[in-house]
Amino acid sequence: MTWPKNIIDAKRLQELHRMRVAVVSLPNEPRYIAGVDAAFSEDHVYAVACLYRLPELVLVGQTTAVTKATFPYVPGYLFFREGPAIIAALKKLSKKPDLILVDGQGIAHPLGIGSASHLGVLLGIATIGCAKTRLIGEFREPGKKKGNWSELRDQDRILGAVLRTRDGVRPLFVSPGHKVELADAIRITLACTAGYRIPEPLRCADILSRKMKAGR
Repeated sequence: MTWPKNIIDAKRLQELHRMRVAVVSLPNEPRYIAGVDAAFSEDHVYAVACLYRLPELVLVGQTTAVTKATFPYVPGYLFFREGPAIIAALKKLSKKPDLILVDGQGIAHPLGIGSASHLGVLLGIATIGCAKTRLIGEFREPGKKKGNWSELRDQDRILGAVLRTRDGVRPLFVSPGHKVELADAIRITLACTAGYRIPEPLRCADILSRKMKAGR
């Protein structure tokens, strides 16, 4: 793939990817799940992929990649800045994941396609967006217990779930990325969550990407 260098090309590619996004049931239970995240300096992207095995939730591998940032920071188009490094890290894994958790949005995005959806379309892999903050939609506060959730809606359309991943902590905004439906996204996110708010594959990737940036 030729990565866009300007917003005009990015908009064109984003629209092409948006039309390919599929929100469908998982055909099989995923066994290997990767979490990906990236940290940024002014001119570099530090990406990490952490691979876990379910249902044990055991770390089986982690890989990193550093790339030059070739696309500017533009709200709504983050994937074109972080995508090359994230894909490079994923390709270094010894085993292809069945599903990828992304620290970002899936379809719960103002343009209908966040980083998780882009990544899924490009790689042909099921993806879930697990974001700490909301970009779009309205919701009612879910219950305080782990597993409680409420719908994230944009008028009459359900975009995702506002999911409590730990008792009494702020919820996550979970949305289908590609090749997965909302019920699967909720279930898999909870299966990947241990004693923290953030699912373990994403927590692993976040910690390591920050360390990479700090040690650059």
